[in-house]
Amino acid sequence: MKTFRKTLLTGLAALSMGAAALGAQAQTQAPQTSAATQRPHLTKEQRQAKRAQYMAQRAAKLHNDLGITAAQESAWSAFVASMKPAAGSHQHMDRSAWAGLTAPQRMQKAIDMQKQRTSMMEQRLTALNTFYSVLSPQQKQVFDTESAQMAQHRFGHGGHGNWQHRGQAAQG
Repeated sequence: MKTFRKTLLTGLAALSMGAAALGAQAQTQAPQTSAATQRPHLTKEQRQAKRAQYMAQRAAKLHNDLGITAAQESAWSAFVASMKPAAGSHQHMDRSAWAGLTAPQRMQKAIDMQKQRTSMMEQRLTALNTFYSVLSPQQKQVFDTESAQMAQHRFGHGGHGNWQHRGQAAQG
């Protein structure tokens, strides 16, 4: 009995020391987060500038991929201009302003904001239809492929409810 107790205590002591050593090792090997590895905090203006730069690069790539001709250039310019966010289009009320509204007022405000977004989308659709009508069948195919990839990138990676993947899962 004494041997069993002695073996048990020795085993528990060894396990305790091993666990303590693993804990200490994990602390020393924890990834060091420095200012260089952390994602930099951007100001609103920096985010807007970065987004504008990205959109300009995407537009230039699409322009090149489509092979826009001189005759199509005015429709292209109108299309690209329509895709730029309007000044003040992303207006948000602060929390205190929302908190001061009644439930029906908040709902009405949400409906009004949705109507503005719908109106902007309808304007973009008009510009898209005008642009799309001047494309050749081959250009339309390239445009459809590129726009589908952009939509998948925007909506397919967990953003906005990840609707594509959920729909596929529901069907399968």
